[in-house]
Amino acid sequence: MKSQNELGRYLAVRRSRVTPRSAGITVLDRRRVPGLRREEVADLAGVSAVYYTRLEQGRARNPSDAVLDALARVLLLDPTERAHLHDLAHRGRDGRTARRTAPPGGEHGTDENGEHGAGAGGAGTRDGLKRLLAAVGAVPAYVLGPAMDVLDANGLARSLLAHPGREAPARWNLALQVFLDPAARRMYPRWEEVARQTVGFLRLSGGRRPRDPRLAEVVARLSGRSEEFRSMWSEQEVRDKTFGTKRFRHPVVGELDLAYETLALPGDEGCHLVVFTAPDPRADAALRLLGSWTAAGPAGTNGTVGTVGTNGPEERTQRHRVPPGTVDEPVRPVGSVGSAESESSVVAERG
Repeated sequence: MKSQNELGRYLAVRRSRVTPRSAGITVLDRRRVPGLRREEVADLAGVSAVYYTRLEQGRARNPSDAVLDALARVLLLDPTERAHLHDLAHRGRDGRTARRTAPPGGEHGTDENGEHGAGAGGAGTRDGLKRLLAAVGAVPAYVLGPAMDVLDANGLARSLLAHPGREAPARWNLALQVFLDPAARRMYPRWEEVARQTVGFLRLSGGRRPRDPRLAEVVARLSGRSEEFRSMWSEQEVRDKTFGTKRFRHPVVGELDLAYETLALPGDEGCHLVVFTAPDPRADAALRLLGSWTAAGPAGTNGTVGTVGTNGPEERTQRHRVPPGTVDEPVRPVGSVGSAESESSVVAERG
């Protein structure tokens, strides 16, 4: 199966996860492989076995929305997975190509090292978003790009997500942090859950933006450096970052659970505003303590950035620490973010 045949790959993986019993099929013979057979999926979806086989092999193009919806029903896909199936099938049908990942407000130039100007410093975000982040200074908030770059963040978000000891990088990426920074396993007590959410979001974003060079860079780096990422990526899981609860272990305030809401930003394609709130008094007290620590600025650290404390949007200066491995090195972009196998070879070529 060709590595670029992401629709066929996705159908095959999802087919292997549906048991005959869950599909209402009585099995009389002993099966060598789990899941449904191709002809069973085709029969339940109301298409010919030959046509479905061609879909999995990448030899049939442009399936109709009705066929896709029927396949989603047979494969027991949830709404996010159904949308991802349509994204994969629509590649090339309507000429959609993803634009380069850019922070809200447009493209940015590159510095002498080839890095794009937006990132942890938030220099590229539009003024309205900067004011919004400052206005919600009593809770952690940041702007997230399609490849999980932190395009801008208020001081409380930096203090929550970053580590003491290092200057803010030109580009801060949460996916790289989760898999390549050893401290992330201490920061996230439920690390595997966070890691799977990260992989699912990257794959969902890749389905929507198949030719995004920035997404390809991030997936390539993770594929080349993390065996756990490669394993999770091969499972074809997709997850949207909408709302939920995340547990943190912070060196200043200890362990706390925070609720998060993710809001798509109209006019800023692929970008989201992520806001954390305290779901209980203990978390609220921890956030207040963290806000006071943020405003005061801990001694012995480096890297000056603008921050916002818990008493309002007044800009203060603090010194904060960020995780190792989050400063991106220039990577030759690849043509698609659909295949970890092909992208990891780019990293290998670079040594």
